[in-house]
Amino acid sequence: MEITGRVVANAAVRTTKTDKKVTGFTIAINDSYKPKDKDRVQITTYVECSYWRNPGIAEYLTKGTLVQLAGRMQAGAYINRDGEAVGTLNFNTESIKLLGKSAGAPAEKEAEKAAPKANKKQTANAGGAPDDDDLPF
Repeated sequence: MEITGRVVANAAVRTTKTDKKVTGFTIAINDSYKPKDKDRVQITTYVECSYWRNPGIAEYLTKGTLVQLAGRMQAGAYINRDGEAVGTLNFNTESIKLLGKSAGAPAEKEAEKAAPKANKKQTANAGGAPDDDDLPF
């Protein structure tokens, strides 16, 4: 299964009792729908994620980062302090694809500075025949 969402807080690496490292983070998945004769309704679903392969990824999983995850979804439940049952969604992540940073993130601003130079080369031949150097094969 694949899911896409934004990281809601910086990822944290913790060590288990058996000395294995796991990266934990939460993503928010936004959705909306419009009931008949009513205003659009926004829904945010929070998913607790764990990634066991490479703890070094944690430095890239910062608040606001857009990620695409592949793995297995699990539903869980617990009883909170008030004695009420609370449902949870947990995602055992097999792979992570970083899709972008939040608006105003330093890495994104650096990419924006470099982008105009790259775009000039790409758009110089727009609408014409492709250069031999740019052939996809």
